[in-house]
Amino acid sequence: MKVLLVEDDAALAAALAAGLGEAGFLVETAPDGATGEYLGATETYAAAVLDLGLPGMAGIEVLTRWREQGIAMPVLILTGRDGWADKVAGFRAGADDYVLKPVRIEEVALRLATLIRRAAGHPQAQIAAGALMLDTATGIITLDGLPVKLTAFEARLLRHLMLNKGRIVSRTDLSEHMYDRDADRDFRSLEVIVGRIRKKIGEGRIETLRGEGYRLRPQDPPA
Repeated sequence: MKVLLVEDDAALAAALAAGLGEAGFLVETAPDGATGEYLGATETYAAAVLDLGLPGMAGIEVLTRWREQGIAMPVLILTGRDGWADKVAGFRAGADDYVLKPVRIEEVALRLATLIRRAAGHPQAQIAAGALMLDTATGIITLDGLPVKLTAFEARLLRHLMLNKGRIVSRTDLSEHMYDRDADRDFRSLEVIVGRIRKKIGEGRIETLRGEGYRLRPQDPPA
């Protein structure tokens, strides 16, 4: 799941990016409000972590502009301001959640996972597709109760399909969530990765729809 981190504190941004990366997120960073506003408006992200006290363009203005453009990605506000007025302003601008500095990276990761899950329409932390199960709180994927051994890339791809189980996910959409904006997006490599995942979870669970994309079956495939 690709997320946008807009934070001007370089040390904090690096720590968050590293910690969220270890939690299974693909993180792209912006050091100021103008860059963050542009990336959020032109790239595809599952969610954003947005600081309020940004140089150039305040976080509230960034968020307001996103919402005015109809950008509905979940936004987690990250700030050192603990006044009630600041919280109200953030929520009125369209924030989905709020975390005060200093933060625990584990909490940010958990809140992000929760926002992304709910935005995809899943009220429960566990998402099941037959015997295949994703625990969104930990990112662990199991099959028949046993952890599936996946590379970081494979896990990120399968999590995205599970969040969208039963729905067709186009190759373009999948590549936008799998690769950062500077990477070469090769659909053939996606097919190779999907093939490797099929061998680990069973051939019939991920369908390929020619010209449309992929779909994870919401139930176990026929025996």
